[in-house]
Amino acid sequence: MLGADEPDHRGRTGLHLTGLGLDRNPGVIVDEVELLAAGWHVLRRTRFRERDAVGSWIAKVAETYDRGNGATILLYDPDRRTVLLTRQFRYPVYVNDHPDGMLLETAAGLLDDDDPETAIRREAVEETGHEIADLEHVFDVYMSPGSVTERIHFYAARYSPETARHAGGGLADEGEHIDVIELGFDDALAQIGTGIVDAKTIMLLQWAALRGPFASAKPDATRQTR
Repeated sequence: MLGADEPDHRGRTGLHLTGLGLDRNPGVIVDEVELLAAGWHVLRRTRFRERDAVGSWIAKVAETYDRGNGATILLYDPDRRTVLLTRQFRYPVYVNDHPDGMLLETAAGLLDDDDPETAIRREAVEETGHEIADLEHVFDVYMSPGSVTERIHFYAARYSPETARHAGGGLADEGEHIDVIELGFDDALAQIGTGIVDAKTIMLLQWAALRGPFASAKPDATRQTR
């Protein structure tokens, strides 16, 4: 099968072995991994046993979608109190009741073979045209842990006219058509749940308001809660 004994179109083999031999959790034993599909991403069905509270082993099945890990970044200008987002068509949301499939998002992309910092610098300049200097790592998050293996690395960085290298828009040879949208930070916050419905973007905007560059007051780390 492609992706198992025969290389898939990305040259991968052994995709049916992922998870076998995991022993970090003594309450879980992986018995079998079945490769269901190996297109650009990988779908697996895994049979495993999980030990319950009384010590009995319960047989379970999980289907996991593996698209690799990714990174995203909130670009912000604290002096003008603005953020730089992207807008592009997303077919999965279009087919699931979004009016036109056009999402406002923070710049993001898959890591591919890069480390997270290298990947997000690459995506920022490709999508927004801005070459970032200092990066702030915010957190790493599993976005849909019930079925998707992806972990996203979240970052934030300043942008300004001095960081602009080109107009952005993505890679035309990969079929990307991305609009670069600058919004006032307060306007972006007000659009959460209406104009902005992308999870990673909402998380970074809320972080910026609560703990990041637009927080009105930083929490006092020395204050004791009662």
